[in-house]
Amino acid sequence: MHEFAEEGIAGARMEAIAAAAGVNKALLHYYFHDKERLYGEALDHVFATLSQRMTEVLDRDLPPQEKIMAYAAAHFDFIAASPIYPRMVQREMMRAGRHGSPHMRRIAERYLRPIFARVMVLLREGIERRQFRRVDPMHFVLSLIAMNVFYFSSAPMIAFVTGRNPLTPQHIAERRAAVLDVVATTLLLPHRAASKEFGSTRREAK
Repeated sequence: MHEFAEEGIAGARMEAIAAAAGVNKALLHYYFHDKERLYGEALDHVFATLSQRMTEVLDRDLPPQEKIMAYAAAHFDFIAASPIYPRMVQREMMRAGRHGSPHMRRIAERYLRPIFARVMVLLREGIERRQFRRVDPMHFVLSLIAMNVFYFSSAPMIAFVTGRNPLTPQHIAERRAAVLDVVATTLLLPHRAASKEFGSTRREAK
């Protein structure tokens, strides 16, 4: 995954991957046949692990407010633990746009679409229960993902702009707190505010 993240599939070398794994190149070809299949297996590993982590959170018996905050934190923590993942995925997104990808449809259908659907349901439930503002669920999900992914995929540029290393434990912790603050501020609706907003909506409907 390090090789694919740094070089992309076009630049990645099977020799380098074999050396890092401590095996010979022939063994890689025996099990995976070619670089494209090995690359697909690496992508599947990233998204299968992400799907497992997010499913664990979404399966918890929590009210919408607590569950969405737990989801946002878990998504951030997953990326923070493996900051090469966003770079690897970003390369595949760019590749898919230019030449087409044999992996994107499978990844979307197998891993991302089920999680996306569940978070959409969670957001709608929170809105109906007057715990969330009336946000557009789809755009909120996309914005949440973007907040987490951008920080790590753009870490080299952030370092140049800010003059500090964004990937130190302290700065990652600060970023995590900032993301959760944005989620809470833009989505969660205090009880009084909820009563006022939904009461106004009901009066207007009458």
